[in-house]
Amino acid sequence: MEIIHISAECYPVAKAGGLGDVVGALPKYQCRAGHVAKVIMPMYRTKFLYENEWEVHFKSAANLGDWHFDYTVIKEKTNKLGFDLYLVDINGLLDRHKIYGYADDTERFTAFQVAVVNWISKWEHRPDIVHCHDHHSGLIPFMMQHCYDFRHLAAIPTVLTIHNAEYQGWMSWDKSRYIPRWDLWKRGLLDWDGNINPLASGIKCAARVTTVSKSYMEELRTSAKGLERLFEYERSKCVGILNGIDNEVWNPATDKYLTDRFGKKDVAKGKKKNKQTICERFGLDSTKPLFVFIGRLVGEKAADILPGAIEMAISSTAGKASFLVLGSGDTTIEWQLQQLALSRKGIFHAVIGYDEALSHLLYAGADFLLMPSRVEPCGLNQMYAMRYGTLPMVRDTGGLRDTVTDMGDGGFGIRFKHATAADLDHAISRAAAVYSDTVQIDKMRKQMMDADHSWESTVSQYIQLYQSVL
Repeated sequence: MEIIHISAECYPVAKAGGLGDVVGALPKYQCRAGHVAKVIMPMYRTKFLYENEWEVHFKSAANLGDWHFDYTVIKEKTNKLGFDLYLVDINGLLDRHKIYGYADDTERFTAFQVAVVNWISKWEHRPDIVHCHDHHSGLIPFMMQHCYDFRHLAAIPTVLTIHNAEYQGWMSWDKSRYIPRWDLWKRGLLDWDGNINPLASGIKCAARVTTVSKSYMEELRTSAKGLERLFEYERSKCVGILNGIDNEVWNPATDKYLTDRFGKKDVAKGKKKNKQTICERFGLDSTKPLFVFIGRLVGEKAADILPGAIEMAISSTAGKASFLVLGSGDTTIEWQLQQLALSRKGIFHAVIGYDEALSHLLYAGADFLLMPSRVEPCGLNQMYAMRYGTLPMVRDTGGLRDTVTDMGDGGFGIRFKHATAADLDHAISRAAAVYSDTVQIDKMRKQMMDADHSWESTVSQYIQLYQSVL
């Protein structure tokens, strides 16, 4: 079958989080399974854009309310990612350096969706499935079914995957004019609590709705930023499918970012070498257990508890552990971490920013990964950590619950209940205590490295889902 993925992110083209990783991997593995998967996304001014070859595939024009705009679709020439990649360029609107964070993001992503549906409506053939990702493409199912110019697309089944329901794309009703001529009797399919809600609209109009883990789907019926009633009402078409990871990108035996590569047989030796590299680089003691946090410094990830929790843990372990944080986000949290690094030199270090190469090195060299997330729909970091033999320390929520079993229950990680400094400190104390038991650590490392979180096992679930609506 032919599957069209529509997304705001796709690794390595442009990535802000797990959405990019998923859209960069799922289509590749669907193609390998014998299907034709394609990705359509906005054209940002990224490094990937300038380092690869493109051809103009299509040009046309559309309207965003009273604004008439031209758009161009370019295609990557070499099939470098393992699937056809199309970028939509709207001059002055999408061709910017950042993915998100602009005052006119509503206009940017609505225009993107209008252009995508306008383009697909002109195809000589019809794809089998249109797969939308998050609110940035949440209006597309509505447009395909209820915009007068696109109704010939209504028979194409649409699937919506929710990677994070915290972000819904709300817009006021005065912006309803942005949507091409539509059936006013269908107003209720756009509305939620008096506003246009693209994510809610996608849930109502898509043939199937998926989330990125089973536990997260269950949680959304009780905690979904105002959409709880909708998830309960639409539960018959909702399913949780756990994300996979790209085992070719995340493989300690072949990782291009590592100079000291390793496999399951020499995991202890390989991790020791990578850990020494990290500690020499950042002035830490490689004889101590190394705890790392990798991710966005935002409340959703409970990054605000890190400064206090790490300070507590330094005291509770009597300074016999090392800590390193890699991330960026809330400037207050960044400042607190930088101040802590100054006062705890040799024990704690903070790298503010995003560094793909360093993240791979940290997964390879760290002993423990901290994930105290308040919200974690699936979580990929814990899967990367397990692939590299790093014990995940996670809060009992969402996909973290589905992928990490506590070592006290015969598993290979540490789970804790609350996103508080005290709970995280207690988890760190548990980790520090088991660190000296090299036999147990080695057993857990090999156990977690055997876990199958590959996309191959996930692709079949998506194919079954598509077939159920064809």
